This record gives sequence, structure tokens and C-alpha cells, in this order.
Amino acid sequence: MDLRQACRTPSRDEAGIEMLISYFLQLGYVENRFFPPTRHMGVLFTWYDSFTGVPVCQPNLLLEKASILFNIGALYTQIGTRCNRQTQAGLENAVDAFQRAAGVLSYLKETFTHTPSYDMSPAMLNVLVKMMLAQAQECVFEQIGLPGIRNEFFTLVKMTQEVAKVGEVYMLVNTAMNQEPVKENIPYSWSKLAQIKSDHYKALAHYFIATILCDHELQPGDDEDQQEKALSKMYRYVPEGLMVLTVLKDKVQRKQLGKAHLRKAIIYHEEALRVCGLCKKLRNIDVLQEVLTAAHKRSLVKYAQQETEDDFLSLIQAPDILPKTEHKIETIAPQLSKVKVKDFFHRLGPLTVFSAKQRWTAPRTIRIHHEAGELGFSLKGGSPVQIYCLDPVCSAASMGLKEGDYIVSVGGVDCKWLGVNEVLEKFRSVGEQPIEIEVISCQDTTASMHSKSATYSVGMQKTYSLICLAMEEDKIDQTKKAPLKLPFLSWGTKNRQKAASTLCLPSAVAGSSQVKKKLSPFTLLNTESSLY
Repeated sequence: MDLRQACRTPSRDEAGIEMLISYFLQLGYVENRFFPPTRHMGVLFTWYDSFTGVPVCQPNLLLEKASILFNIGALYTQIGTRCNRQTQAGLENAVDAFQRAAGVLSYLKETFTHTPSYDMSPAMLNVLVKMMLAQAQECVFEQIGLPGIRNEFFTLVKMTQEVAKVGEVYMLVNTAMNQEPVKENIPYSWSKLAQIKSDHYKALAHYFIATILCDHELQPGDDEDQQEKALSKMYRYVPEGLMVLTVLKDKVQRKQLGKAHLRKAIIYHEEALRVCGLCKKLRNIDVLQEVLTAAHKRSLVKYAQQETEDDFLSLIQAPDILPKTEHKIETIAPQLSKVKVKDFFHRLGPLTVFSAKQRWTAPRTIRIHHEAGELGFSLKGGSPVQIYCLDPVCSAASMGLKEGDYIVSVGGVDCKWLGVNEVLEKFRSVGEQPIEIEVISCQDTTASMHSKSATYSVGMQKTYSLICLAMEEDKIDQTKKAPLKLPFLSWGTKNRQKAASTLCLPSAVAGSSQVKKKLSPFTLLNTESSLY
């Protein structure tokens, strides 16, 4: 609980990420030790949706684990936005943080499916992953342009395609944000900002290629083939009637195509400013207004510098620019194993043995007497050791020791983590003196049940014993009384319609009385949850 409370307000740095991952890994230990896969433990976990604010409460540890993963991704985004993007190191850190955020959210989408959560629905996670990768791509472009953009042919070619790639990925983000079912709950300012960035970076791409065409006429010493090849790769298609080499050599065609790109850049700039004016929140961001206005004015000045007498004769439409990047942005999968944690319940014994999947008897004390230097049994296994080849007539067997028992204590010393040699050494250390050990037995749930018995005679139908028939009737009654329990990740249509999401700050539930007070029409409790 202390670690869970600390995870509510993590520091916005790697230490905060490490703390959240530590809690996530501890949840794995807790789940394996105390949460049987066949039934709920009655421990309620409450989280609040970051987009709708609706609480969700489930008696399932998977909700807690998924929500912590979501918050790890959210924390990476905050680290990315806090980086100083005026330096190369800051931009590199921002790119890395956004890629890691996308990796965590992608891992969450693939691992925890059908969660009763709006935040963690596949559609919403898909949008968030695209948004993280778009921001990383934008930081890559800023990184390339940070030293300054030289007004040189091939440099501008590279910048044109890089910035066109940023415009394309933001267009995909905007498209995803405006699809059902996420459209209604995505913040209005988010979708509008994605649209603004898409238009802004598309405008920059057309401005750069216009600068290539207007400022860099083909000189006698220039490599025509290289320039033709570079310019050809920038277009999805070349307008009918135009040839790239002819455009490079013909001053008039070159200027006309450059002005067509400037006109398209101005249209995109104006659209970005118009969309920005529609959103009150974005209108109040001064730096955003300054950037959009400055870029728009720069394109207008560039267009005004060109001769205008032939404008009414120009019918050339600027072709679309082919996006391309030399820096492929991909998700970085979460490396959870790099954070080393120690199981809080290590002293309970090896997790492979002492888990919620096994049921154990209470420890039994057995007094061992050496008989002619023999114990009457052998030991096998790792830790803890197991009784093997028990002599049924030895004194230990008469005191209740059974074949297959596990030794958890020798002479009052815990030995759940000791191997065979270490336990034998403890037996040898007492010599011929009697020693007390504590053992436990694994409870086999099927052993206590009556096995089916039947008699069969030639020419007669099979008949079952009364015990067998009684067991069948019990099974029928149980199926009638106990409806099939739906697991946490198997939500039907009815529950999915009511499903809220899980993110934001967790609410620690201290007792059942508090849980009852928090119940609301929005609280998601299935039929078996209400029993706790």
C-alpha cells in the first residue's frame, strides 16, 4: 500500500518510471502468491478515467496492472514534453521518451485486451500510440533543423521530405482522433492541434520546395542528373506537360512551379490560422499564434518577391510532395526486466511452490529419532526439499510424516529456501539427538472426492453406484445455483456499453464500508463483485 500510494504522485523522471515499474513487478508476485485464477479475493481496485472522469471498480488485479502500465506510458509523455528542445541532447531525450511511451501503450493494447476501460480500449490506445510517434517524428525534424537550414539545393530537398513526413503523421493522428468511438471524448483542442500541425508542416514542405525552384537556378557547374533525380523523388506525380529536367533548365517553368508551391503553402498556412481561431484554448497560446503567423508572413513575402505579371497565365497546380524520412520512428518495447525488485513475500518460500495455485495444510511438527543412524526417508527436489522413499515402519511415519511432504523448518530454523545438502547438514549437526521438523502437505482437491464406480455385466446396461449418481446431482445443482463467472477480460456487450475507463489517480480502498460509499451509477461491478 505504501508503494501504491507513492505511485499516485511519481516524480517526472526516470526515478518515477522505475518506481511505477517496481510496483508493476510486485503486483506480479502478489498475483501469483495470493490471487487464485479460479476465484476473486474480494479486494477492490478503483481507478478514474482520464478522459471522462468516470470511476471504475473491479475485484481483479489485472485492472491494477493495466492501469499502472497506462500511467507508465503517460509519465513517459510528460518526460518528453519537459525536455529542452533547444538542445540536441534534449531533443534526443524527447524522441526516446515519446518512443518509449508508444511502446508501453502498444504493449498494453496487445497484452490486456477487452479491459472495462475507455482509456485502454484498442481504439483509444491506437490513437495515443500514433500521437506519441508523431511527436517523436516532429522532434526528429527539429533536431535536423536545430543547427540552421542552409539555403542549398540538396539540403532543402532533405528538409522538404522530412517536414512532409511530419505533416503526414499528424494528418493520420487527426484522422484517427475523428473516428468513432474515440471522437466524442478526445479533447477538442487535441484534435484541432493535430490538424493545425498537419497543415503547418505541409505548408513548410511547399515553402521549402518553392525556395529550391525560385532561388537555385541551374548553373553550368551543377550536376543536372543529381538534381533531376532528387527533384523527381520529391513528387508523387509530375503534372501533365511538365518534365523535371525541363523545369530545372527553363527559368519560366521553374518560377511558375515555384509560385504554385507558394500559393499552396499560403493556403495551408491560412487554414492552420483559421482552425486555431476556432478553439478558444489554442487561441490563448501566444507562442502558437506567433509561430503560425510568422510562417504565414514568410510565405507571403516570398510570393511577393516573384514577378506577378504572368500570374493570370499560370495554370500549373503544385503536385503533392512525397514524404520521406531518413530517421525511422518506431515504438520501443518496455524493458520491465531491467528493473530489479525483491519479492516482498520472499520469506514465504519459492514462488514456484508457494503460489495461489496450490493449497497447503497447516505446518505439522514431526519429531525425528535417528534409528541406527538412519532417518527412515530420503530427500529430493530443490527448495523446499521433499520427503522421498519414506519407510512406512519408521518412527517419523508413525508420527504422521507422509511421502511427498515438504520440509519448511528444521530445529526451529526456516528452510524453505534450502536445498537437499543444506537440510541434510542440519540433520547431521544434531548427531543422534532427536530433532523436530515442520512439514506441510499439498492438498489435492480431487483426492477427497469419491471416484466414479460402475458395474457392468454382459447383456446388461451399465449401472452407476448411488455415490456416483449423488455426485452428478450435486453438479447439476451447482450449475443451476452458480452462474458462470465472467473473468475480468471477458466483458460482454452489456457491460461494454457501461464500461468506463481506468486511469489517472488510484483510490485505495481500505475497507468494505468505504467501497459502499463510492458506489455510483457509473461504478462497474458485475454480479459477483457485489458480494464483496
